[in-house]
Amino acid sequence: MTKKNDGTDNPFMDMFENFGRNMNMPTVDIEKLMEHHRKNLEALEKSTRSFASGTTSVMEKQREILERGLQQISEIAQSYKTPEGVQDVLSKQVEFARESFEKALKDTGELAGIVKESGGDTVNIWRERVEEIVADVRAAVEKQTGRKS
Repeated sequence: MTKKNDGTDNPFMDMFENFGRNMNMPTVDIEKLMEHHRKNLEALEKSTRSFASGTTSVMEKQREILERGLQQISEIAQSYKTPEGVQDVLSKQVEFARESFEKALKDTGELAGIVKESGGDTVNIWRERVEEIVADVRAAVEKQTGRKS
């Protein structure tokens, strides 16, 4: 009979052990199982680091965009202090709007690139791990059946 940690018999566990033996079920290689889960955790850690790095890059870029925008607004406000007429004010507003639009497009493209790169890195980490798992399963099946798939 199987003993519990407290020394008492455990007929329930004995029943499962006997069932497994009677069914000729394969034994579980605990070391391989632990290695498999360790690799999964490493992939999770790498993908999390990659995602965090990408998030940090996006936040830094957004901060840079905000600082640049605030400085530009400050410069525009200072130039309005001495307008030379309505035409001058309108032309400065049009120029500001045009520059702002162009910078917004450029900045959005850069942010999208950062997000795409960090997301791609994260996906690649998990894709590689899944490929390893498939290769392990294929090797185990080949070993068990004695033929290549």
